[in-house]
Amino acid sequence: MSTEENKLLVRRFYEEVVNTGNVENIAAFVGTDCVETDGKVRVVSGVGGMASHVAAVRDVYADLHLTIERQIAEGDWVVSLVTARGTHRGSWLGMKPTGRSLVFTGVNVDRVRDGKIVEHGGAANMLEPLLEAGALRVAHG
Repeated sequence: MSTEENKLLVRRFYEEVVNTGNVENIAAFVGTDCVETDGKVRVVSGVGGMASHVAAVRDVYADLHLTIERQIAEGDWVVSLVTARGTHRGSWLGMKPTGRSLVFTGVNVDRVRDGKIVEHGGAANMLEPLLEAGALRVAHG
């Protein structure tokens, strides 16, 4: 696939699966050997793991909507700068839901092979939005 086709696949994954929460057709986008990365940690999640990941995020932000601001692709790799919006309605990492609408930015890095996402990772700027929402507090002392 060309870099433009890879970017389109990733864009469609975010629009058709992540933004809707509809994981019914996730196998059309994600490879059975898909790996999720978090720093140096790599976990083979496959289709089921990615579906669980999407469902878990949407449990916290049921109305989550990612907007791809720009994408860069080289070879198999697609980097997407995203803006995410969602209402904090579920518990996450011990933080109680605030009911507040949050906006945060992030960078997702996906690897595409044979027309499927086979690696996914990234980072999001969650600190500032969670502080503003009152989900986190800064200790003074």
